[in-house]
Amino acid sequence: MTRKIVKLALQAIVNHKMRSFLTMLGIIIGVMAVVILVSITQSAATGITSSISDMGSQLITASVTSDEVSLSRESVESLAGTGAIQAVAPTITSSETARHKGESGSYTVAGVTPAYFDVQGVAVQSGRAIAESDLDSSTWVAVLGTEAAYDLFGTWDAVGGTITLGERNYKVIGVLEEQGSSLAGSDDSRILIPYTTAQRATGQKGVGSFYVKASSEGTVSLAMNTVEAYLLQATRDEDAYSVSNQSQVLDTMDEVDNTMSLLLGGIAAISLLVGGIGIMNIMLVSVTERTREIGIRKAVGAKRRHILLQFLCESCILSLLGGAVGLALSFGAVAFYNLAAGSSASLNWAIGGAAILFCGVIGILFGSYPAAKASRLQPIEALHTL
Repeated sequence: MTRKIVKLALQAIVNHKMRSFLTMLGIIIGVMAVVILVSITQSAATGITSSISDMGSQLITASVTSDEVSLSRESVESLAGTGAIQAVAPTITSSETARHKGESGSYTVAGVTPAYFDVQGVAVQSGRAIAESDLDSSTWVAVLGTEAAYDLFGTWDAVGGTITLGERNYKVIGVLEEQGSSLAGSDDSRILIPYTTAQRATGQKGVGSFYVKASSEGTVSLAMNTVEAYLLQATRDEDAYSVSNQSQVLDTMDEVDNTMSLLLGGIAAISLLVGGIGIMNIMLVSVTERTREIGIRKAVGAKRRHILLQFLCESCILSLLGGAVGLALSFGAVAFYNLAAGSSASLNWAIGGAAILFCGVIGILFGSYPAAKASRLQPIEALHTL
């Protein structure tokens, strides 16, 4: 009997192909909205999380937010070697236009110390890094990221060349290894110059921000407490500075990712509910159109539960089939998005499975009333429509 009921439900769907397709369209769009939005959002969040993780869990970022506080480089660097802290790298950052033989571009210029390369985990692929002698003499030299080198010189082989920043010429002494993009901005598009040279160029005397590398992952909390205690003593104001660690950023990103996934999933799920209403509407129309069929089936012995199951099965098949088509189209849509945007988003099959399951629930929920209405028809009343 169950096989016969499913066969009758499929036959009814096939007999009205266009109407069945239009009925499923709301479910198809709803599933696509849920799966595509959540998959792309989670993929983007995963990429950002990976970028943060690559920066190292031992990295601590500190900055002074008050203009009334001025920290000396020597004072900040004295934090290094305190046990919990391995190295400290103060920085001075500005945006400058770099020029070389007709080529120009706007780049982030960072005044750094030799410790910067260790703290940030960046290495030089050719030439040399900034040395203490460069800081002592405030030399006009620069280390280029690969992107900056290629933009200005047309090649990564830029060591020995000269670039102009502002009104000064800088000799290129090194090119960094390629890093790729990251949340904090890649050094590929940065130009690094000696810290003291940046002080002369910008006129900035105090340290506005600095990076700290903890001795190990186990001493990160102690290192953060050390930095916070130092800044509190130096500023006498808890609101005059900020200290953050990558693990804190990762926790925040996880919370944002979960919230965004729930928000987008909830918004997209509304489309599924609208599709369910469409199924209920069409099933009610179908019950009215097929009153004669229902009367004949009851007259030849069909029970109320048989009619109920037939229409409920038809509703579920429409909903599940629409969900399956929507999931298949989502796979193609994500692949097209990756091709067009150069992304590496992947379909979240768990969300896809949940969406299909939700489609089944919608089929039962919104098909129950039309099915119950059909099952309550009396044979004599149904046959009166002949």
